[in-house]
Amino acid sequence: MSFDDWMLALHVLSAVAFVSGMVLFWVLIVAVRRIDTPDETLRLGPLVKVGNAAVGIGLGGTIVLGIWLAFSIGGYDIWDGWILAALVLWLIAAELGRRTGAAYMEGPVKAQELASAGQTGPNAELRAVNRTSTGLLLHTLASVVVVLILIDMIWKPGA
Repeated sequence: MSFDDWMLALHVLSAVAFVSGMVLFWVLIVAVRRIDTPDETLRLGPLVKVGNAAVGIGLGGTIVLGIWLAFSIGGYDIWDGWILAALVLWLIAAELGRRTGAAYMEGPVKAQELASAGQTGPNAELRAVNRTSTGLLLHTLASVVVVLILIDMIWKPGA
């Protein structure tokens, strides 16, 4: 295998990490919708860290290795339409993901406040925060953008 083959394999592996993190966050979004106690909300923290790591590795690996490949592999140029589209979509996905994370972090913050105040039972306000419709919409949009990136990368329209 050539060096570029290895870089392509790592680029694809990074994409798998990114998509895996997005899927994990879908599982967490579904799970947190029924949670209304501080302890249960805070218990999801380690899984959120795994998802953040997967998405971070995926985002970093896809962009760095993707740009490397655009310059390294003959026949592709960084200014090709499908590559520019992927870069723009990557930026949009990253920003949507950042905003999604901010929306869903309100739940653990509220749960920590309740736990510090000694309240451990169900709380309607915590449940409402955990069911953020803004976070759900943002993650849905981010997921659609990721699917568009995958379509762009697989079929390379205009290449």
